[in-house]
Amino acid sequence: MSLSAITRRASLALGISILSAVTFGGLAQAQTFPDRVVTMVVPFAAGGSTDVVARVIANKMSDLLGQQVIVQNIGGGGGSLGAGNVARADPDGYTILMGTVATHALNPLILKTKPYDAEKDFAPISLLVIVPNVLVVNPELPAKSVQELVDLLKANPDKYSYASSGNGTPLHLSGELFKKMAGVSMQHIPYKGAGPALNDVIGNQVPIMFDNLPSSSSHMKGGTLRALGVTTKERAASFPDVPTIGETIPGYETYTWNALFAPAGTPPEVIAKLNESANKAMKDPAVIERMKEFSATIVGSTPDELASHVKAEIAKWTPVVKDANVQMD
Repeated sequence: MSLSAITRRASLALGISILSAVTFGGLAQAQTFPDRVVTMVVPFAAGGSTDVVARVIANKMSDLLGQQVIVQNIGGGGGSLGAGNVARADPDGYTILMGTVATHALNPLILKTKPYDAEKDFAPISLLVIVPNVLVVNPELPAKSVQELVDLLKANPDKYSYASSGNGTPLHLSGELFKKMAGVSMQHIPYKGAGPALNDVIGNQVPIMFDNLPSSSSHMKGGTLRALGVTTKERAASFPDVPTIGETIPGYETYTWNALFAPAGTPPEVIAKLNESANKAMKDPAVIERMKEFSATIVGSTPDELASHVKAEIAKWTPVVKDANVQMD
């Protein structure tokens, strides 16, 4: 046998050996996963609805996986900072993201500098919950229904303004979608968070607001805010008397959602374990009751269903962002 033939055979054997080591090493890693703490990154400050969902789910997933799942808050950039950190993390399943419509639909459309690709840089795990937004007004505003508000805005173009938790947020764009579909005009007043915005709506400095239902619910019950409509397709179970905006403006639908993602390249077997534990957590009676407290609709999906959901959300929000001319650094 020639020296070159021996060399080729040796190279082939080495290649097969390396491939086998990588393949079986990956399988072994998946079979033992997790053998240490898993970090769930929440790309917003503690205390918001995304943080609440994350902590409830992480606690139950810890029981199911046999390893602690800890929540790490990394706020900044409307969620892009924390999401970017996860996109660049080792693809081993030990760093996962509690993503939202902001991280995976709006930021990719709004940010001039893209810190990550919402579809290519992540491995979808599961769509967990959908949380309604709500259109609320100060009780002194002479509108007691969505139709009355539309009539008021059409009769008084640009006289009224609406508040949101900030430029480019889902709540801001819920208002822009409303304007577009209802054919009305009103000025957008951005705030640095839902809290200060709510204070000014309650104080009647700004008469109208789109908000997450959980943060407005106590004010709705107390009468300091009037709810005109929820933004989801179905009425919220916790406020069955509040109609949907879509009952007046057919096709209108927005919501906040929470979903788990891992870095792209995470082994499918690891994704499967995370998906199984997340979806089992969502079926736990205590988790179900906790989600009901802030009107979250439990979903629990396959990775492919979450991937399709992200594509659909990007397609939905692209024309809204374009029409609103929202661009941020």
